[in-house]
Amino acid sequence: MKKGKVYLIGAGPGDIGLLTIKGMKCLQKAEVVVYDFHLNAQILNYINHDAEFIYAGKRGGHHAMTQDEINQALVDKAKEGKIVCRLKGGDPFVFGRGGEEAEVLVKEGIEFEVIPGVSSSIAAPAYAGIPLTHRKYSSSFAVITGNEDITKPESSIDWTKFANGFDTLVFLMGVKNIGAITSKLIEHGKSPDTPTAVVRWGTRPDQKTVVSTLKDIAGLVKEENIKPPAVMVVGNVVKLRDTLKWYENKPLFGQRILITREYTKDYEPLEDLGAEIFGFQTIEIAPPESYKELDESIDKVETYNWIIFTSANGFKYFMQRLLDKNKDLRDLRGIKICAIGTKTAEAIRNYGIKVDLIPEEFNAEGLIETFIKGQGSRVKGQELKGIKILLPRAEVAREVFPQKVRELGGEIDTPAAYRAIKPEKHGKRLKRFLKEGRISVATFTSAATFNNFVDIMGDDAIEILKDVTIAVIGPVTAKAIEKAGLKVSIMPKEATIKAMVDEIIQWAAR
Repeated sequence: MKKGKVYLIGAGPGDIGLLTIKGMKCLQKAEVVVYDFHLNAQILNYINHDAEFIYAGKRGGHHAMTQDEINQALVDKAKEGKIVCRLKGGDPFVFGRGGEEAEVLVKEGIEFEVIPGVSSSIAAPAYAGIPLTHRKYSSSFAVITGNEDITKPESSIDWTKFANGFDTLVFLMGVKNIGAITSKLIEHGKSPDTPTAVVRWGTRPDQKTVVSTLKDIAGLVKEENIKPPAVMVVGNVVKLRDTLKWYENKPLFGQRILITREYTKDYEPLEDLGAEIFGFQTIEIAPPESYKELDESIDKVETYNWIIFTSANGFKYFMQRLLDKNKDLRDLRGIKICAIGTKTAEAIRNYGIKVDLIPEEFNAEGLIETFIKGQGSRVKGQELKGIKILLPRAEVAREVFPQKVRELGGEIDTPAAYRAIKPEKHGKRLKRFLKEGRISVATFTSAATFNNFVDIMGDDAIEILKDVTIAVIGPVTAKAIEKAGLKVSIMPKEATIKAMVDEIIQWAAR
């Protein structure tokens, strides 16, 4: 029987880039994932969607599962022979109860590994420009729980030692008790004028940092309505924040950008400039329901003068089917290739195929204008008579170009090479983020990505988008969104993701 195993994985404090490579590798082979609330939900997008997801988080004091129930779930799933990932915010062994979970696994004879994560005790101050140690200010630091009832007689916190024995103190989960914590430190010898900072949602676009003295920080936290999760740093290193703060100085700091299609490297400049990407894919690419029409076209492929690819997906699925039909590149000899867009052209060239034509505008209208102007052999003036075109495309596509070709006397076949489907998912967290104003820009790369978004979000989809800046890839997408009563604020001249990203960056700079 297959032997189960549990990985206790630290997801880091929020910035998805702080998840370790080893943690990511373990998650990608997970069969069961037991995860907490205080982590970047985008991490879940990297996990096999066939895995079983068990939410065990705590928000606002409400526990989805008790610790005993979590322990039992880990044991039960491992004993079923499954690879189980216990995904925890921060580090599992820094106030994460990972030690307790590991003890249970040892008792039950279950193999486990611990994958450390970046603790918020280190990351939040670092993103706020506060080093925990510095040759001039601090040679030691301590990390202390802030949610213990410090008024109880049997408190495990030695306040005298902490107040006088360490240069820097870091309190986790201490916002609710901040008044009592600061009073205890002062009472046991810490100077009331010690610089103190509180960092909320460290490493996230929502990060907010307030700085004061030990005696006044509790009042400032209340005044600024700072709520959990937050980290408090006490010590002279806080003085360095004005000089060293870097994250909050990034041009796109504070921007959380929704992308509704598969993430690509074209979105990376947004992250480099400080934005956080919220990936919520509303469209997935799948094979067509039937290959009948495509197979018929491939069987007579040598009869076409042109093959037009409107996307990298169309090219990918066409080539795969060509090979499945026991054909290869040699069967395309003599046929001219047209690509809609530079990304499509790049995908084709990477396959070793020359691209003969790329329209200036990356849409059907641009293709018509370029194609019938005569850019390509045997295309003369307004006549396409005798020209035979193959256009492998999505199952649902616009008829503008095929109709024009036929009007001008040309022949065109438009078999379905792939289809775009709506993924089965719920948008509970995204809906909450939108309602709370935590999404600044929503991007849509096709009418389908928008329409599927509306279907997934439900009746109030349009309402929750009204206060969000909307960016689109081109006019066809813009038309679908404006028809729904929403305003499109960002649209590039060139219909590519890269151009859209550039426009978002310029928009933010204004």
